[in-house]
Amino acid sequence: MDVSGELLSVGLLRTGWAVYVLALLAALRWLPWRRLAQGTPLHLLGGTAVALMVLWSLRAEVHSGLEFHLLGMTTATLMLGWSTAVVAGSLALFGLALAGLADWTGLPVTALLIVVIPATLTQVLLVLIRSALPKHFFVYVFLNAFVTAGVVALTSGYVAAAILIADGVQSLDDLRQSFLPFFPLMFFPEAFVNGFVMSVMVGLRPEWVDSFSDDEYLRDP
Repeated sequence: MDVSGELLSVGLLRTGWAVYVLALLAALRWLPWRRLAQGTPLHLLGGTAVALMVLWSLRAEVHSGLEFHLLGMTTATLMLGWSTAVVAGSLALFGLALAGLADWTGLPVTALLIVVIPATLTQVLLVLIRSALPKHFFVYVFLNAFVTAGVVALTSGYVAAAILIADGVQSLDDLRQSFLPFFPLMFFPEAFVNGFVMSVMVGLRPEWVDSFSDDEYLRDP
């Protein structure tokens, strides 16, 4: 969910910049620099950033100043890990802004909504599911990829709505009549795309998926 900076107050934008910069600095601090120097992880980071740029350029305006598109951050996080996914998503968003396809003024809030929050929620759910359920291929694909991606999409949308309400841009009644009733429809396309991509990745290129291991998910009794 992309939010135009024209809708938001200066105070909220400044807060957004502060939180986003802190998150980005943390991601850069925890980035696996040694692994990236080996080559292949760096190619994955760049390829993921380009793929996200393409995905995020396919968007639809659902409300004045609000644009919806698939996120893909669940796949990015499961493949690359939280820190690398945040960096890849940030590169994609800055690339879109430079190309004139994203709003510079609303960039910090948009980055939190489509990069930081989705990556963080995906990582948290990954840890919780691993600790609560057995490591099984079906559990990984269905819960960590499919269900998590849908939950991430809904969370991003509802947080965007909460921001608009808290900032006085829209009232709850207006949002209820415009696009809040359609938010559940965001679940399935996001879940399907991420679940499908992760099924292909763990089947064909498991070495590219940081959160998946054949020894853990396929060979253990």
